[in-house]
Amino acid sequence: MARASDKTSNKKKSSKQSASDLPDLTKNELQLLNILWKSEEGYSIREVHEKIVDDNNWAYSTTKTTMDRMVKKGLLIREDFHGVFLYRAAISKPAGIARLVSYFMNDVLEMDSGALMSLFGRSKALSESEVDELETILKQGIDKKKK
Repeated sequence: MARASDKTSNKKKSSKQSASDLPDLTKNELQLLNILWKSEEGYSIREVHEKIVDDNNWAYSTTKTTMDRMVKKGLLIREDFHGVFLYRAAISKPAGIARLVSYFMNDVLEMDSGALMSLFGRSKALSESEVDELETILKQGIDKKKK
């Protein structure tokens, strides 16, 4: 659905954060972000809810509450569009998964970023520029730990 968005917020998706600066994401938050990363204009709560109801069996109010909390955490941007709130991801896909990847890489697998990044390089889930952004975020987190 094409929308001419009323830009009430001009927050940029940031790649300047390190993995340690990013908030922890729950499984449900990541699921909602995966939906929102697919839209530049954003979706209403109803649209997001329709995309996840079969998987989660959530009530509409659960979707709304979760998305409103994500706005407060800085994960989503809420904009008014002709009386309907549209939600967009406030963080990029690489920034969103960097904290999870960093935890898994360092604490679970105890491996360096190079081996894990080669897996992402072969994945179709991230574009080449998203893989580069993820690698930059992870390196920034590693450099902070060394200081």
